[in-house]
Amino acid sequence: MFPFSALVGQELLQQALLLAAVDPSIGGVLVSGPRGTAKSTAARALAELLPEGKLVTLPLGASEEQLIGTLDIESALRDGGVKFSPGLLAKAHLGVLYVDEVNLLPNPLVDQLLDVAASGVNIVERDGISHRHEARFVLIGTMNPEEGELRPQLLDRFGLAVEMSNCFEAHVRQRIVKARLAFDAEPEAFRARHEVEQASLYERIHAARASLACFHFDDAVHARVSELCIAAQVDGLRADLVMLRAARALAAFEGASTVTVTHVERVADAVLQHRRREGQVPSQEPATRDSTRREATGSESNWGYLPPEPTGMAKVKHVRPLAAKKA
Repeated sequence: MFPFSALVGQELLQQALLLAAVDPSIGGVLVSGPRGTAKSTAARALAELLPEGKLVTLPLGASEEQLIGTLDIESALRDGGVKFSPGLLAKAHLGVLYVDEVNLLPNPLVDQLLDVAASGVNIVERDGISHRHEARFVLIGTMNPEEGELRPQLLDRFGLAVEMSNCFEAHVRQRIVKARLAFDAEPEAFRARHEVEQASLYERIHAARASLACFHFDDAVHARVSELCIAAQVDGLRADLVMLRAARALAAFEGASTVTVTHVERVADAVLQHRRREGQVPSQEPATRDSTRREATGSESNWGYLPPEPTGMAKVKHVRPLAAKKA
């Protein structure tokens, strides 16, 4: 597997993945970008740095039972015990759950996935019988925007987001290609050259996880988080919470003694990338009819007025007025 520390030109993605590795409760990382930008390579490389070095891939056609697991009801009724067959969420515990083309999965499946990623617990219920188990993993979803988008409600559930783009800097492209060719030619020798860096990242992640509970947020940090989220016009308070957790994870990973405003500002873009509403034009759909009337009449009265439209002409029989009929 290509070493995480050997990735070239992906600093923002590496930071986001490392933060999610330090604190999986951040809610996972959504990586979007065109084909060939090494999204999956980075996701797979992260798994080596986690406790069990485990990578579980969610296939595109996976069912709900494959994801969350199944309960054997007949066994429960017969023997009085719950027989649980683990799904992919259980298998990903303490590792990485990788979802390629997450935007092409059914929305209910993505919703369940994000629920468990945020809570760290999977609950399976069937016919009044339930089973729960820990499912703490780093969720990494990748997508190519050209193949469809995620609904805003689901986008917001991802803790962090990084948008990759094609690289048009010659020297960076050359470094990327040279590293890949070197790895393909001699994988073991290439990995050996990055062994020290890999070991350092592994130790820093574990040390950061152990120190998270020691960090607190002062008023200046809270104020900056609120300021950034308000400026981005985000919905709800999830962005505030994720930004605080991400800033704490960064401080812990770097061995800082406290969370500062600088930590907040360094993680802000990944938190707000997929939540920002700046520059959006409010939908005019609910007011379309009324707006059309005002444009046509220049008046605020006569609600429901529709402007005249040309119609075809046809000869019709004379009909006696309704008032005359009543008389």
